[in-house]
Amino acid sequence: MRNKIAALLLAFVTLVAATTVRNKDGFLLATAPYAFSFPRDHYAHDAYRTEWWYFTGHLRAADGHRFGYELTFFRIGLAPHPSRVVKGRSAWRAAQLYPAHFAITDETKKQFVYYETFARDALGQGYASQRRLDVRSNGWTLTGTAQVRPVMHLHARSGNDALDLVQVPEKPPAINGRDGISRKGSCVGCASHYYSFTRLATTGTLVRDGVRYAVHGLSWMDHEYGSDELQRGQVGWDWFSIQLADRREIMLYRLRQRNGKTTPQSSGSLIAPDGSVRYLPLSAFTIVPTGTWTSPHTHAVYPSGWRLRVHGVRGELILTPTLADQELANPGGTTYWEGAVRVTDARTGARLGVGYVELTGYAGALQL
Repeated sequence: MRNKIAALLLAFVTLVAATTVRNKDGFLLATAPYAFSFPRDHYAHDAYRTEWWYFTGHLRAADGHRFGYELTFFRIGLAPHPSRVVKGRSAWRAAQLYPAHFAITDETKKQFVYYETFARDALGQGYASQRRLDVRSNGWTLTGTAQVRPVMHLHARSGNDALDLVQVPEKPPAINGRDGISRKGSCVGCASHYYSFTRLATTGTLVRDGVRYAVHGLSWMDHEYGSDELQRGQVGWDWFSIQLADRREIMLYRLRQRNGKTTPQSSGSLIAPDGSVRYLPLSAFTIVPTGTWTSPHTHAVYPSGWRLRVHGVRGELILTPTLADQELANPGGTTYWEGAVRVTDARTGARLGVGYVELTGYAGALQL
C-alpha cells in the first residue's frame, strides 16, 4: 500500500511539474502529460503566449453557388499578467492583442477576398473569456454554449462581405498529437495543446459583394495554444485538413526547415467515423506537390496541388485548389496562402471529399 501511495504521489508531482514549465518570459509551455478538460479548454488560456480559434469551411447556397471561407481569431499575450489590462495612465495599455482574419473564396465566380482586423483588450476592442466561449475582435465574434460539443456562432463583417454562421459538432473534440501535446520540434516547449472539431454541420448566411445567401455546408475548427512552438531554422509549415465523404477526416502538418528538410516531429491525425483518433507520425504519410503557383501580389512561389498517401487510407488522394489565388497578402504582417481544395481519387478521378490547405513561410520566414 505504501508503495502504491508513493507511486501516486510521484505521478501527481510529475503531472504538476509538467504543466507548470514556463519560458523565460513567464508564459506556460505546452508540455506532456496534459489532460484536456471540456468545456473549459474551449475557452481562453491567458497563461500561454499564443492561441487561436480557427474555422474553415465549404458552403453552398440554394441556387448552387459555392463558397469557401476562413475566420480565425488570435490571442497574443504581451506579458504574463493576472488582469486583462495592464494598469497605467493610458487607456491603451494592454496585456493581450486580438488579430483576426476573414476570407471568402467565391468558387462560382472565381473570386477571393480577405480582411483582417487588429484589436487590443484595452478600450473594449478585443476580448477572449477564460470562463466561457466568447471571443471578440472589433465586432467580429465567436460565441458558444457551455458543452463538450458546443453549438457555436460566428459573425464577421467587412464592407460588403459578411458571415453569420451556426456550427454544430457532429463528433467529439479530436485530440491531436500524443500525451496532450502536438510537437513542433525537439525542444521542451516546441509544442502546443491542439484539438479539432473535424466535422461541423454549418448553416446561416453569407454576404458576398452585397448579395445575401442562405447557406449550408461543412466546416472544420482548430483550437491551439502554446508559447514557444517554433525553433530556429524552421521557416513555415504546410497544413492540411481533409473531410472525406465516408465521414473520416485527416489532419496533417509538415514543418519546413531552412535547409529544405522536414522537421521530424511533423505529424497528423486520422479521425474515424465514430470520432476515435489515430496518431500519424511523419512516417505514416507522404505529401508531394504536383505544381506551383506564383503570387502576382508578393511574387512568392507556393506549391499548388498535392498528391497524398496516408497510412490507413486506401490509394492516393489528389488535392486541387478550387482557386489558385487564395493568398492573404498582409504588408507588414504575416502573408500566407489559405485555400479551399477538392479531394479526388488519384486513379479514378472520383470526388472523395473537400479540404483546406494552409501554407506559411513562402513569402518570407514565419515569425510566430
